[in-house]
Formats: sequence, C-alpha cells, structure tokens
Amino acid sequence: MNIPSKYNSKEVEGKWYEYWMKHNYFHSEVDDREPYTIVIPPPNVTGVLHMGHMLNNTIQDVLIRKARLQGKNACWVPGTDHASIATEAKVVAKLKEQGINKNDLTREEFLEHAWEWKNEYGGIILDQLKKLGASCDWERTSFTMDPALSESVIKVFVDLYNKGLIYRGYRMVNWDPEAKTTLSDEEVIHVEKQGNLYYLEYKIEGSDDKLTIATTRPETIFGDTAICINPNDERFTHLKGKKAIVPLCNRVIPIIEDEYVDVEFGTGCLKVTPAHDENDKVLGDKHNLEVVDIFNDDASLNSFGLHYEGKDRFVVRKEVTKELEEKGFLVKIEVHTNKVGTSERTKAVIEPRLSDQWFLKMEELAKPAIEAVLGEDSDVKLYPKKFENTYRHWMENVRDWNISRQLWWGQQIPAYFYGDGKEDFVVAESREEALVLAKEKTGETTLLASDLRQDEDALDTWFSSWLWPMSVFDGIRNPENEEIKYYYPTNDLVTGPDILFFWVARMIVAGYEYKDERPFENVYLTGLVRDKQRRKMSKSLGNSPDALKLIEDFGADGVRVGLLLSSAAGNDLMFDEALCQQGKGLGNKVWSAFYLTTLWEVSETIEQPASSKLGLEWYKAKFQQVLVEIEDHYSKYRLSDALMAIYKLIYDDFCGWLLEIVKPAYQQPIDIKTYKEVIAIFEDNLKILHPFMPFITEEIWQSIAERAPEEALIIAKYPSVLEFDKELISEFDFAANIVSGIRTIRKEKNIAFKEAIELSVVNTENYTQNFDQVIQKLTNTSVISYVSKKVEGAASFRVKSNEYFVPISLDNIDVEAEIIKLKAELKRAEGFLFGIQKKLSNERFVNNAPEQVITLERKKESDTIAKIETIKNSLVSLQ
Repeated sequence: MNIPSKYNSKEVEGKWYEYWMKHNYFHSEVDDREPYTIVIPPPNVTGVLHMGHMLNNTIQDVLIRKARLQGKNACWVPGTDHASIATEAKVVAKLKEQGINKNDLTREEFLEHAWEWKNEYGGIILDQLKKLGASCDWERTSFTMDPALSESVIKVFVDLYNKGLIYRGYRMVNWDPEAKTTLSDEEVIHVEKQGNLYYLEYKIEGSDDKLTIATTRPETIFGDTAICINPNDERFTHLKGKKAIVPLCNRVIPIIEDEYVDVEFGTGCLKVTPAHDENDKVLGDKHNLEVVDIFNDDASLNSFGLHYEGKDRFVVRKEVTKELEEKGFLVKIEVHTNKVGTSERTKAVIEPRLSDQWFLKMEELAKPAIEAVLGEDSDVKLYPKKFENTYRHWMENVRDWNISRQLWWGQQIPAYFYGDGKEDFVVAESREEALVLAKEKTGETTLLASDLRQDEDALDTWFSSWLWPMSVFDGIRNPENEEIKYYYPTNDLVTGPDILFFWVARMIVAGYEYKDERPFENVYLTGLVRDKQRRKMSKSLGNSPDALKLIEDFGADGVRVGLLLSSAAGNDLMFDEALCQQGKGLGNKVWSAFYLTTLWEVSETIEQPASSKLGLEWYKAKFQQVLVEIEDHYSKYRLSDALMAIYKLIYDDFCGWLLEIVKPAYQQPIDIKTYKEVIAIFEDNLKILHPFMPFITEEIWQSIAERAPEEALIIAKYPSVLEFDKELISEFDFAANIVSGIRTIRKEKNIAFKEAIELSVVNTENYTQNFDQVIQKLTNTSVISYVSKKVEGAASFRVKSNEYFVPISLDNIDVEAEIIKLKAELKRAEGFLFGIQKKLSNERFVNNAPEQVITLERKKESDTIAKIETIKNSLVSLQ
C-alpha cells in the first residue's frame, strides 16, 4: 500500500463515513448483549450546526463509540424537534415572500406549506452532524411530529386529562406578540433594562384635588379600572371612598384600599390594570374590578386605545407621553431600571394577558422526579453535581405548566367543543371517540361528528419532547414492546444546563408517570461555548465561527479534539481556533508516527535489542496505568481529562519516547519481534483514541493491514485493564530525567548528537541501572561509569540525590558557537550585576529596605560575580 507522508482529512473522512454506513455499524437491534442507549437532544428542525451542537454531539459520539468498542449494543437515536414557534415563524416569513398571508389560509393549507418546508430544510442539521462523524443509528431517525410520536402525545394528553391533571383555565399568561402565542413561565427570560418612571396626575371626581401615580407603562392607562392606596398611608386618608378620572379617556374609576401597595415605591399610589398585570389581576379579583383589555394579539392597541387604535404599544408609549405632557397630566419622568420579561424564542417583550389556556398540574407529578435526583439513593445523577441546587430550586417551586399554544404547527389539542359554553367540550384521542363522549354527556343522540369543533390550539413543543426517551421506542402506544423493554431506561443524556428544567426535569417526570422508572441514569451537562472574551457565541455578535468551515480547515478529528480539550462538564468553553489547530497537530503527530513505521525494513534474523525489549515493557505498563486513569475519568464524565491523558500518552510517551527507543539506526533494519510489538501497541493506542478521533484512527487501522469488515476499528475490542509494574514506570521516569539532563548539556555546550559522550554517576544509592542501555541509545553515550567523587572539567546536573557528569572535550564542541553563546551570557550577567550594584549603592534603598531584602540582593550579587568568573574561565579555555 502506498502510504502518503502527510495526512489529508478531506480525502479520508467521507470515505470512512460511507464505509461505516455501508456496513451498518451504527445500527442497533435487540439482542442478548448489554444495551447502551443515548437519545439525542433533538435539535430544532429549523436548526443549522453551531458550536453548541458540535460540542454536545461530539461528547455523545465519544460515549457511543467507546460503548461500541466495549462490545455493548450501542444505540444512539437521532431526530429533530418540530419547534412550533420557530418553525411557524419561518413558514410565515416564507409565505410572506410569496405574497401569501397566513390568515388567508385554512389550517390544512398552512400545514401543507409547513410540511413542505420541513421536508426541504428539516434534515440539514442531521446531515451536518455526519460531517462531524456522529455515529447515530440513522435508521431510527425520529421527528416529534411523526405520526407515531404525535399519537403518543395525544394519548398522554387524554390520559392526564382523565386523571384530572390537565385542566382549562382563564388565567393571566405570558403572551408573545411576535409569535402570537402564549408561553410557559420557563420560556420567559427576565432581562434588566433601563426605562423610565412616568409620574401622571389624575383628577379626583367632584373636587379640585389631584393625585399622582408613577408607572413604567403610560400606554396602559386606557386599561385602568382603579387606583389603589394603602389603608395605613395617612397621606391619602382624604381620598378614601372617592373616585378618580383617568387622563385622556376620562373613565371614572374607584379608589380602593389594599395593603398590597408599597408606600415606598413611586408616590405610594398604584394604578390598577387587571387585564395587563398579574398582580393587578389578583387585586381586581379581590375587589371585583372591571377588566379592560386594550391590546390586540400583536400588542397594538384596540378600540379602547381611542385615537391610538392600531398603533404598536411602544409607539404609543412615546406618543401618549407627549400628549399627556401637552395636556398637563405628566408631572415628571425619572430614569428607572427594572426587569422586563422577554420571549426566549423571539426576544419580543412579553405582554401579560388574560386568556383561556390548558394547564398541567405539576406539584404531585414532580415529587417522584425530585426524589429521583435529590433522594438519598438518587436514581438519576447530574454531572457536575452543582446543578442539583438549580434542579431543586425549580422543582420545589414548580408551577402548573401552560401547555397550549396559539399555533397551527404542532399536535392539535384533542378537545372537541359541542356548544358555546366554556365547559361544553370532551377530550378524546379521535373525533369518533369524542362524538361518543359528547352524546353521553349531552344526551343528544342526533349529534354528528361534523357538529364538533376541535380546539384550534396546538400543544407546547416540550409536551412532545418530554416523552422522547419513551416515544422513540414506541413505549407510550405499546408499553410492553421488546424495544422499550430492552433500550429503556437509556444510559446517558448529554445536554446543556439551559434546558435542565425545560426538558431534562420534564422527561424525568414523564418517565416516572408512564414507566415508573427513570428515563436515563446519568445527565452530562455541558457548558456554553464562549469566545476568548467570555462572550456567549451568537449570530448577532458575529463571534460564532462557521462550524462546517472549521471542519474544512482543521478536519473533523481536529475540531472534535479542539472542542473537548477545554470542555470540562458544566464549565463554559472559551473557544479559540488554536484549539482546533492543536487537535489537528495531534492527528499529524499520530500520522507521522505511523508513517515512520512504514519506512522500517523488518528483519527476521536479527535479535531484539535489550533497550527495545525494556522500552516495550515500560510502555505496556505505562499504557495500563493511563488506561486505569482514563476509565476513572470516563466514570466521572471528565472527558476532557480522559482525552488529555490519551493525548500525553500518545504524543509524549509513544511518539516522544518509545519510538525513539525502538527506532533502528540509520539504514539499519528493525527486528521483527520489536516491530510486531510496536504495531500491536499502536493498535491499542488507536482503540483508545478512536472515540475522540474516529476518522484518522480508522484510516491508520485499515492501512496497517488489510481487514475484513468485521475487523474494522469501529467495532474492535477495547483494551482490558491488566496488572502493571508500577516500579518499572518509576524507574523509567528516573531515566527520562537523566536523558533530559544530558540533552540539555548537549544543547548548552553545542555538542552534536553524532558526537559520542561519556557519563559518570556519583552517589548511586537510589539509582537503578536497568535503563542504562536506553539512556545510552537516546543520548549517544558510549559508556556510563559509576564513580565516588565529582569529575573535574565536566558539565553536571542532578536527578534526585545523584549527580551526573559529562566530561567536556574541545573535540566534540562547536567552539565558535560556544564562544558566541558564552559572550552573550557574559553580557547579560554583567548587565544584571550592574543593576544589582546600582541598587545596593543607593543609600536610600539600603537604609529603608527590610533586612531580608538586602540579604537577598547581596546574595544575587555574589552569585552573579561567581557566574561571571566561571564564564570568563570557560572563554579562556576555549581561546
């Protein structure tokens, strides 16, 4: 086989991915092996590969490839999430480009466009994951709106409704005016923003009195239905029982009393707008106030906004402020900072809104999930453990989950209305079943299926994905099928901490509700990928590199290593392209090592050198020591540490030491015994590196020898942990320090490697001679002698309690180079001495500096004088 001297990832990666796919290595079927299962956190169907996906899926691929090598039945289920809000927005935007308004379409017509969009663009991110090397079982690819998964979602909704856990309620909800849908509390991000506090004057009916209130939202005055004062606030005693007149719209509203009012905030008076503030709604219910909703679903003002009807709320805020000022109602404006709820998806400012919505009671459902993670014998373990506190906070303060969305893209809520009343509905898995229930409920035997009107809303996307570990194995519709019994519970989940509650906690809740079992054993929470300035990577900041361009530049293996080297669980990764260059560098090093072995001529007649035999014994022991370390890192999900241990083993110990020890002399053959052992060791190295760098390792593995498909590296047998000689490793470390000392002397004295040197050792109390032949080969040392006293005229160094001497002869020194070097050292030393002596001649410094500082400076002076004397003597001996 013609092996190129340089590795080319572009020629290799597509070839081996196609090979793996062709031979079905990624696919899993139920058998008698131990299963190892991961379900992918389904990326949005709208998504394209970004750095977070790269990190998350590389980690999953490392885990799945290692399990496969260990002989487990590895099953990694891929798929995408239908992402109601994001996808509907994309489809609406595309329709708009075509001159089509969503409101002019029927639901069925819109869904045709949505499926068309999904079929055209929805698989992009999964195809991109293949470029990264993700070894998913693509035959099992799922989509949260596949018929079987949708059926599971509807089945669960009906079941929870029949259990009394789902209810319909008229509540204050979070309204996203851009997506025109309600959101759950968890989908609202509270962002600190600088705004204003507007002080407005209200007239008191039937008198000349006025009162001032402070508000951050002057546009909502059109929805005011009361002014509230604190009954204990003596400033407003005279207003009790009176009425106020709302500016501009001149509505007369009562002045009510409630201790809820904070007397310290603003003016101590509160305008009450029950339709647009959750706390105001509570006050409104308590005091039986009128509810006036002033907004359309896009947050423009409706007819209650008078001449502002149809204008956006923020436009109105500016214009109404100007009008209030012109008409004498605006007292003053102050700068005010407060937290503003924004939509996690669209970033729009959330509008509190009263609406009929569907809710899932969470308090009782959450209890098994709390115990599973936080109980004494926790069934589900979070890595890192610090996230248990976050989990506890969310789950112990859980609120009912708003599961309905005012969207068409998603599973339509299976509630069927047969009348105009709020309770005139039934819940069923199909229209036919609903008709039977409606007839029973109403006694109307003439009722037809066409008389039923299905709820227009769709279910929250998370209501699909919380079933993911079960629904991908059809565990909801067919709870006793062989796949759910074999693959569930899954083993590991890899995801980001930002969806610990959105997804992870809810999956645990669903797992205990429907399987009475955890959905997974371990949750590995990755950090966020940030840039060198610690900023979160995002399109808007323009600091997120093109993921596919990185693979193009550094190879998939290089990018994988680059991401993982600095990515400890739960800690943010400061991404720098230099990390990918480092990963690429490791690949090049491994390839160069392999290429070197292809250049050796192998002899079946020569004996194995003692140095090679010893070097191989040492490396096998070192490999086992590192293998134990790697397994410990894996067990604690410290993949970054596992990779670093492998990196050092291969880069330093294998390439840097072992290959130098066994390498034959120039134009000399290598003995066959050493060669075979080196190749066997190399193959073990490839096995432990494969999960991290799958492409280059498979390429080298297949280049070492022709292999049948069943002998591919991807399904090879992972090395077993064996007993190893710790003393041998310790002895080698000692010898390595000696080699480094000799190499330093050669460098300092400009002694070329081809010039043989001698080594004398004084004080051999802690010294073993086992590695003398290795030392001699690696340093071109002709003889090592053991002496009782120091050797004069020699360069020396120490390793522990031993001193080593290398006699220096002018015959093997590059005299000119040594003179140049010594003169440069002399100049530096004389400059340093001048600085010290100048400082010591300064009376002010000597009189004021602490005694220990003066002592230290005087020692520096004497040491430097001695060094200068030594350099001068060396120069005299050379000239």
